Amino acid sequence: MNDVARAAGVSLKTVSRVVNGETTVAPDLAARVRAAVDSLDYRPHLGASMLRRNDRRTQTIGVLLDDVSHPFSAALHRAVEDQARARGIHVLTGSLDRDPVRERDLAAAFAERQTDGLILAPSGEDLGHLAAHTGMPVVFVDRVPIGIGGDTVVSTNVSGAAGAVRHLISHGHRRIGFLGGHQRLSTVRDRHRGYQRALGRRAGPVVHDLHDPTAAEKAVVALLRGPNPPTALLSTHGTVTLGAVRGLRRLGRQHDVALVGFDDFPLADLLDPPVTVIAQDPARMGRTAAIALFERIEGYDGPPREIRIPTTLIPRGSGEL
Repeated sequence: MNDVARAAGVSLKTVSRVVNGETTVAPDLAARVRAAVDSLDYRPHLGASMLRRNDRRTQTIGVLLDDVSHPFSAALHRAVEDQARARGIHVLTGSLDRDPVRERDLAAAFAERQTDGLILAPSGEDLGHLAAHTGMPVVFVDRVPIGIGGDTVVSTNVSGAAGAVRHLISHGHRRIGFLGGHQRLSTVRDRHRGYQRALGRRAGPVVHDLHDPTAAEKAVVALLRGPNPPTALLSTHGTVTLGAVRGLRRLGRQHDVALVGFDDFPLADLLDPPVTVIAQDPARMGRTAAIALFERIEGYDGPPREIRIPTTLIPRGSGEL
């Protein structure tokens, strides 16, 4: 910065103001500073800047989600990024693939880089590794953490699943199958609880730990070819719903076995029949999580908060058979 100041013929303080985006510098002086910055190829050193700052902040946050290429995670991430950009904060991102080891390693890597806070979709039940990063506020998103406190932003999974079952019951179904993902995930457990709550004493076949569309397709075929098959299905995740659609089409049963899936997904309205879903609001979840995190970074030290984002039933045809 001293080199830039000498080249531009201005004070070090003026260079600092221009580099940090302040608008109080006269336009001609700011132009001279920027020209000097370009000619000298000057780049601010984040680590050195952090050492000089009284608050020791790096102006970065971390976001760890299942898979940032998935539409749900992508929408959530974009909402976080928009909130961060408005505050001049940079976002570091990683995909966890629902792997607790990868979660631990990436959280440690972000902490080592002194990120100011972390938004995390927990991959497993053991979050003890976060205790080592006491200086980094963490906001949990999509899933409720176990054994550790922190602000949490989740969908209304129990009531959403219960509403889906009641919707199927209203169309005459009594034997409703449940297609679940990994049981270690709180979302799956909550959606199963909502399913049980709405179904009451009625028995329905339940299949857990369906990790991809192929496993879900096989499960649907087995259920419908077995004794006393269900007349309707509730799927707990977008990838499981895709497998259910394939299984129904494989048997030619897509027009007589009802299906409601948790999570909307691209082209769901263009299938035959169009898929009825319980839609989450990932953009609102991301905004809410980001705001909560920035409040913590700014010093809010109140008790952990659990914020529930409403789900919405979107009837399109498959759930109304």
